[in-house]
Amino acid sequence: MRAYILPALLLPGFTLLSGCLSDSGPPAQPSFYASMAEEGATVDATAAASMISGYRGNNGLGPVEVDADLMRIALDHAHAMAAKDKVDRSAGREFANRLAAAGFDGKIAAENVGAGYHTLAEAFSGWRDSPQHRANMLKGGVNRLGIAAVYAPQSKYKVFWALIMAAKEEGRV
Repeated sequence: MRAYILPALLLPGFTLLSGCLSDSGPPAQPSFYASMAEEGATVDATAAASMISGYRGNNGLGPVEVDADLMRIALDHAHAMAAKDKVDRSAGREFANRLAAAGFDGKIAAENVGAGYHTLAEAFSGWRDSPQHRANMLKGGVNRLGIAAVYAPQSKYKVFWALIMAAKEEGRV
């Protein structure tokens, strides 16, 4: 039996495509690589929860989910740091007071702050590579998170970050 290789037949108006019939361009960049160093940029909290949950799972811990109250608290704190142009856990109200006001137990909570990371991937890597920040992301008992990145064009850092992980107090939803 003889095998023949037939030349591709090209008809006017048709092109030979390799494996794909769609001309939608290259795949979209994952949101964790999106730059937060531009006006109007917002961090993808769902991607952050997925990334952190995966990391926690690899370390024998449960996942975290996005919480609207923690998102607001994180955003307020990132704004306070940007306004002061300073990375500071107490740039706004005391951490425990911020949490208690929203019904969270400060004993089962952790906060990571940072500045200068332009993407979620950079912030996550920086926190993962820091013993204190890593310990916060691997805190037992937490199951919710809020994360924010605030662009501050006047600052040498350009972006201020706040990550809060916590668990609701018993009996509160």
